[in-house]
Amino acid sequence: MDSNGKETTAVTQTRLNRFTLLCALLASTNSILLGYDIGVMSGAAVLIRENLKISSVQEEVLVGTLNVFSLIGSLASGKTSDWIGRRYTIVLAASTFLVGAIFMGLAPSFHFILAGRVVAGIGVGYALMIAPLYTTELSPAMTRGFLTSLPEVFITLGILLGYVINYSLSGLPQNLGWRLMLGLAAIPAIGIGLGVIAMPESPRWLAMKGRLDDAKRVLLTISSNPEEAESRLQEITKAASLLSSPSPSTSPIGNWSGQGVWKELLLSPSRPIRRMLVSAIGINFFMQASGNDAVIYYCPEIFKAAGIHSKKQLFGVNVIMGLAKSFFVLLSALYLDKFGRRPLLLLGSFGMAVSLSGLGLGSKILEDSTRKPVWAVVLCIVAVCADVSFFSIGLGPITWVYSSEIFPMRLRAQGSSLAISVNRLVSGIVSMTFLTISKKITFGGMFFVLAGIMVLATAFFYVFMPETKGKSLEEMETLFEDNNNNNNNNNNKKHSNDRGTEIEVV
Repeated sequence: MDSNGKETTAVTQTRLNRFTLLCALLASTNSILLGYDIGVMSGAAVLIRENLKISSVQEEVLVGTLNVFSLIGSLASGKTSDWIGRRYTIVLAASTFLVGAIFMGLAPSFHFILAGRVVAGIGVGYALMIAPLYTTELSPAMTRGFLTSLPEVFITLGILLGYVINYSLSGLPQNLGWRLMLGLAAIPAIGIGLGVIAMPESPRWLAMKGRLDDAKRVLLTISSNPEEAESRLQEITKAASLLSSPSPSTSPIGNWSGQGVWKELLLSPSRPIRRMLVSAIGINFFMQASGNDAVIYYCPEIFKAAGIHSKKQLFGVNVIMGLAKSFFVLLSALYLDKFGRRPLLLLGSFGMAVSLSGLGLGSKILEDSTRKPVWAVVLCIVAVCADVSFFSIGLGPITWVYSSEIFPMRLRAQGSSLAISVNRLVSGIVSMTFLTISKKITFGGMFFVLAGIMVLATAFFYVFMPETKGKSLEEMETLFEDNNNNNNNNNNKKHSNDRGTEIEVV
């Protein structure tokens, strides 16, 4: 209320606290582990196949194993982070991946590499859930899109780093080259484990545990001023009080560690919770059904079929693709809070459908031609770069943002873990069947199928995904209550939201 007794709108926080940015960066470095594996494995798999004489089916198993077993980490991460906290779950993720990386780097045989990828996969599953979740719970509403998209930025930087390492080590003997490529992943894992020392615990997790004084101390360090910290504390405390609602499966604040969540999510969800779950699972499903990871993993195989056989050239194309992907994911992250989730998501998915159609056309022409026309090779290279670029504009960063921000506090960790488990399951299935299916219907046919999937994805996003920019985490349940009012609510808030989109670090 103002001095005249009229109701006023609360001033929205528009400045980004330096310490919040540092914490988001440290948490997001967890995601570099998956990115590095995706990038480096695209080259290492070629060398492993030649060095250990494995079949294409074994290559698919080797590539897909990490994604399949990351499902275990993703499913376990929700309960774990509710139990031991967000910070220690980050340490657990990095430590598990470190063990897997050491196994892979020192592996004497195919089966040892496989074992290393199983362990590393569990670590990746933990990392993919906890990095955006922790960042979401620290971030103010008006910069949450930027900060929570940082994990995808680091995935992309990890992919680019993997490509550069592939290119740099491609001249080494085969048996040494792939071991160094895979073993070097231990270095960022160690750095992440040490970096967590500087990070505070999530204030929302502290509030769920009844540690309101600790939550307030954290909020004072991650807010621009004491008034903002107090306002956020009141919102968080109100949300945490719902944990002690009169439900037989719910424990009082302080003893709560996720009891009753699966029942509320899966057995008796309310209408908004059901819509949240459909949206989160849907976006994670289409993220991997798009085939983006498989295209990156098997890019050398794709361009071998296009007539490029030099390892330097194959890895060089990967570096070009990685640079394009890195540029556009940074662009998306910087403008995500200005343009909103929906417009960038729809642009990205439609752009992927067009790019995959172009890649399918170019691949079909090369498959049916003995002379391999240069323009068709160029079309394939441009289409691959466009595909990963549109992915980086839309599905790449927005999946992590959306999955971690839409669930209410009591369901956030385990709801996110369930959605990301679908992500990892689909990723594993696509990675482990991509080459086999492509041999049956050709690469060109596979890319046309993926283009069709992205058309369906665009329609799904248009129908089911409301805009969430500028909303606090505590407002999400209201946002999902009535689909018909979402667009009106977004239009009413457009002016005030746009005023807070320029990120100023203080």
